[in-house]
Amino acid sequence: MSKVRMGLVGGGPGAFIGDVHRMAARIDGEIELVCGAFSSQPEKSTEAGRALYLPTSRVYESYIKMFEAEAKLPAEERMEFVAIVTPNHLHYPIAIAALEAGFHVMCEKPATFTLQESLLLKAAIEKTSLLFGVTHTYTGYPIVHEARERVARGDLGKITKVLVEYNQGWLADSEAEASKQASWRIDPKQAGISCCMGDIGVHAANLAETITGSNITRVLADLAAVVPGRQLDDDGSVLLRFENGARGVLVASQISVGEENNLTIRVYGTKGGLEWHQMNPNTLTLKWADKPAETVRAGWGYLGNTAQHNTRTPAGHPEGYLEAFANLYTNFSVAVKQTRTNKGNGITPIEGVPGIEDAINGMAFIQAVVTSSADGNVWLDINKVIANAQQ
Repeated sequence: MSKVRMGLVGGGPGAFIGDVHRMAARIDGEIELVCGAFSSQPEKSTEAGRALYLPTSRVYESYIKMFEAEAKLPAEERMEFVAIVTPNHLHYPIAIAALEAGFHVMCEKPATFTLQESLLLKAAIEKTSLLFGVTHTYTGYPIVHEARERVARGDLGKITKVLVEYNQGWLADSEAEASKQASWRIDPKQAGISCCMGDIGVHAANLAETITGSNITRVLADLAAVVPGRQLDDDGSVLLRFENGARGVLVASQISVGEENNLTIRVYGTKGGLEWHQMNPNTLTLKWADKPAETVRAGWGYLGNTAQHNTRTPAGHPEGYLEAFANLYTNFSVAVKQTRTNKGNGITPIEGVPGIEDAINGMAFIQAVVTSSADGNVWLDINKVIANAQQ
């Protein structure tokens, strides 16, 4: 079977995440970038296409023209899915246009600009039966799969407490706002209702739900724009309640000076606990009441099948962020290949790839914490937030 053919919207000159998506997609040799609309400025899109050695005929000045032109190509030539790596406000219209044109979608998080858009996107996926994935990258790490499996089989007992933190320091002063990476994230017209929680807090929430296998049901949030003049939050703390009865705390900050990309989670149950650090991603620490703590490492045969499936190298050969990202793309490519002979069902989760339900949960989390904080730090029910958005 041929490689899966990918198109890209966004990720032009100076866009960090575009390079990440391209590198991740090609790591396992299953995906080929065949076309793109890399910038809203046609000259920049052309520049990006040239740098990527794409034929000029497959470099487009807009995503609309790209979808129209690609749909007219022979089936064995046209792109099969599009990766969306634009600022948040463009995710939904691009995803809808791609689905309507018959293309599968892989989208940066958060999947949409508003919760209502996520719900509409789900309806479009159901209607088209096309595939949809959202790049919650940290769920791609082998050790995260291992942690989830150990929780699911009851090694830790009943889960009672979850502590998850995602701390960065790159937005600690106003000078950072001049960069391309920062400028749109602090702009409500492009980022939406949240900067910090929409950018990294949602990753922390998704990681907690992924490892525990339990959704967040209630939140009480305290968000702040610490840097004077900002319209959106750059720091926040959230109390959590999970559907399995566990309590938790989520901290997300982009003004914690000196922090790099410090995503950490600790999960405790009635029998034991676990701890994982994204900046030391190949190690899982297991803690017990009646015996010494254990250290579990990626690459060993004692790990579960899912963790081993998502590992490429022997123990002691570290895999990191790009490989975790690549796991999402490779698992997505497997599903795309299956649709070549069997029509897909976009609502059925793809093994190892966050989907539309994760997207909706993420947007509901963002909406809930922003509202909770604005209303005076009150408890909000996530399901009620979703129900209100459906009205």
